[in-house]
Amino acid sequence: MVSMKSVEQPLVSVIIVNWNGATYLQACLDSILAQSYSNLEIIVVDNASRDASPSLLRGYGSRLRVIENPVNLGFAGGNNVGIRAAKGTYIALINNDAVADRRWVEALARAAEADPGIGMCASKIYLSGPGRVLDSAGLLLSRDGIGRGRGRLEPDRDEFGREAEGLLPSGCAAFYRRAMLDDVGLFDEDFFAYCEDSDLGLRGMIAGWRSRYVPAAIVTHAYSASTAPYSSFKAFHVERNRIWVVVKCFPRRLLVASLLYTAARYLAQAKGALRGRGPAARFVEHVSVWAALGTLARAYGAALARLPAMWQKRRQVLALRRRPAREIEAWFRIQRLPLSELVFKD
Repeated sequence: MVSMKSVEQPLVSVIIVNWNGATYLQACLDSILAQSYSNLEIIVVDNASRDASPSLLRGYGSRLRVIENPVNLGFAGGNNVGIRAAKGTYIALINNDAVADRRWVEALARAAEADPGIGMCASKIYLSGPGRVLDSAGLLLSRDGIGRGRGRLEPDRDEFGREAEGLLPSGCAAFYRRAMLDDVGLFDEDFFAYCEDSDLGLRGMIAGWRSRYVPAAIVTHAYSASTAPYSSFKAFHVERNRIWVVVKCFPRRLLVASLLYTAARYLAQAKGALRGRGPAARFVEHVSVWAALGTLARAYGAALARLPAMWQKRRQVLALRRRPAREIEAWFRIQRLPLSELVFKD
């Protein structure tokens, strides 16, 4: 195998969006500065942090390029600022609460360089803490637009150690070919946070780009450190944004079927909450039943208010389609997230 060091390395731009993440940020930055891959530019986009982040970043001097946003643009907007400023052939995104293995970038760049049709690569992401428990080995997608890490909360097994086609990258640790982003566009800033990685990955897949899961690209993640895992903020954005994912990217037949799936999901989540099982139960424990229903109502109101705009974006997505409809539908079947896993696994 030819080493990446024996040939000219394409420039990789590593982008880290930070918002009040001083607790985790240093470990993340140090792991990127220690990468085996040498041709890097490191861009930190700070979303108007009010903690010690700005002073911490100044301590790194010229080793980083820091872009300070005057307001919090969220995950989508913050990363787009970084991508527009980046010069790399490839864009590597990593959460500020994640730590990369020394060969993370090297493994991703090698996989992408092996095939010009690969537009994006997914990392193997472990949860921080004892053991080798997975956060994500590529994304699976529910029938109503919710993305979840394949293998989440499971111990690492042989199946997660093999490269695989078709699995979309989690935005926690994602790798994109610049040519794909030039083709299909950047993150949808209407999303602000959550589900924007599924939306971008689907747009790339529909446009004919391929995605590859690279298990040698390892990252450890402190899950939902920036926003609590069972917060109203997260619940609102996931529920609103997954509707937009469906409207923008789902094949017409699956778009209609998603309505029935959503009804089944709500019923199963209600049963889970009553029995104290699954994310819905944890959410109700943190807020209340009435607050949860209020969050759901607000999410639907916000989603419907932007529905005409999302339908126009759907036309733009379909205008770039380079795969036959049957192939796209087959992808949705293969990478489907089971309802039981979505409802009952935290």
